[in-house]
Amino acid sequence: MEVAWAVGQVGALWVAVVLGLIVVPSALGISLGISEAYMWVLVKTLEWATRRLQKGAKKPQPQMLQTPTANGIIERDETPMEQEIDRLHRADFEFSHIFYFCRKGFEAIVEDEVTQRFSSEELLSWNLLTRTNVNFHYISLRLTIVWGIGVIVRYCFLLPLRVTLAAIGITSMIVGTTVVGQLPNGSVKNYLSEVVHLTCSRILVRALSGTIRYHNKENRPQKGGICVANHTSPIDAIILTNDGCYAMVGQVHGGLMGVIQRATVKACPHVWFERSEMKDRHLVTKRLKEHVADKSKLPILIFPEGTCINNTSVMMFKKGSFEIGGTIYPVAIKYDPQFGDAFWNSSKYNIVSYLLRIMTSWAIVCNVWYLPPMVKKEEEDAVQFANRVKSAIARQGGLTELPWDGGLKRAKVKDTFKEEQQKNYSKMLVRNGSVG
Repeated sequence: MEVAWAVGQVGALWVAVVLGLIVVPSALGISLGISEAYMWVLVKTLEWATRRLQKGAKKPQPQMLQTPTANGIIERDETPMEQEIDRLHRADFEFSHIFYFCRKGFEAIVEDEVTQRFSSEELLSWNLLTRTNVNFHYISLRLTIVWGIGVIVRYCFLLPLRVTLAAIGITSMIVGTTVVGQLPNGSVKNYLSEVVHLTCSRILVRALSGTIRYHNKENRPQKGGICVANHTSPIDAIILTNDGCYAMVGQVHGGLMGVIQRATVKACPHVWFERSEMKDRHLVTKRLKEHVADKSKLPILIFPEGTCINNTSVMMFKKGSFEIGGTIYPVAIKYDPQFGDAFWNSSKYNIVSYLLRIMTSWAIVCNVWYLPPMVKKEEEDAVQFANRVKSAIARQGGLTELPWDGGLKRAKVKDTFKEEQQKNYSKMLVRNGSVG
C-alpha cells in the first residue's frame, strides 16, 4: 500500500508539473522560457560535439574504418540524347548508341532521382542521435559519454514527458470537439471550435518540443480558400494548425485516428471520405467545390504530393487539388534535420515506430513560409497551375523541384515513361534519315 501511495503521489506531482509549466502556458499561447533554454543548451551541446568531431578527425585513427562519401559517385552530364549519341559516333545509327542507354541505366540503378528522396536526409555532422557514421563514437571518449547521457535524457525524461503531453492533447481534442459539436451551428460554435483546435495543436507541438518560425503571416490562408503545402511528415498538419485552423481532407480511418476524426468533424467541417468514395474522383471534387464555395468555412488543407518526401525535394503535385477552383494559398515547410529527422518513410516504419523516433529525437525545428495567394490564369490548365505553385514552394523552401510522381515510392515506373524515351530516339533517327 505504501508503494502504491508513493507511486500515486509521484504521478500526481508529475501531472501537476506538466499541467502548470507546459500545458496551461501552451493553451494560453505564452512561453515561460523553458523551451528557449532547452534549445540554447541543445545548440551549444551540438556545436561542442561538432568541434570534437572536427578535432578528432584531424588525428590519425588507425582503428577507424574509412567510410566512402556518398557525394561524387556519379557525375551526371545532363546533355540531350541527340548530343550525347552524336558525341559517341558521327554516324546516324551505330551499335555504340547502346552505351548511352547503358550508362543511363547504371546511373538509375546506383543513384536515381526518385529513390534517394525516400530515405533520410544526409547530415553534414553527427547530431548525437542515430549513428549515421559508424566512426563517430570512436573519435572521443567524452563524445561517447555525452551520447550515452543523451540516450538517458531522451528515453527516460523526454519520452515520458512527450507521451504525457500527447495524451493530454489528444484527450483534450476528443473531449473538447465532442462538447462543442453539441452546440447549434453558428458563430459561437465556430469560435469555440477554433479555440479547441488551436489549443490542442499547441499542446501537441509542445509534445514534439517544436520550435516553429512562421514567416509572412500576412499571407496566411483565408476562409473559402485552399492551402497546399509540401509534405514531409504526418505532423505537417499539426505544424500548420498551431498557427491557424484548417478543414482537413482525408480518408476515414479506424482505431484512435477514427475516434479523433469522428469527434473533430462534429465541431469543424472537415472533409472525410470512405475508402470507396476516395476512388470516385468526381464525388471528391464535388464535395471540395461545395466546401470552397462557402466563404464562411475554414480553408481546406491539402498535400498535393500524396506521400511524404524527405525534406529535400518537392515532387509532382496531383492536379485534382487545382481543378476545384478558388484561391490557392501555397505554404512551404522546411525542417531542420540537425535536431531530428521528421521524414516518415512509411515503407520502412509503421506509424508507431515513426512516432517513437520522433518522440525520442531532440526536437522538431522548422520554418514555415506563407506565400502570396495564387489563382489559375485563363491560359493555364490544372497541370500547369499545379507546376507553377510547386515551383514557388520549392524556391521559397530551398527544395529541389522534381517532375516525378511520388507514387513511384511504391509503384513501378509507368510504361509511358519508357515509351517516351523510345519515341524520342525513333524521331531522332527518322529526322536524320537513318530510317525510311
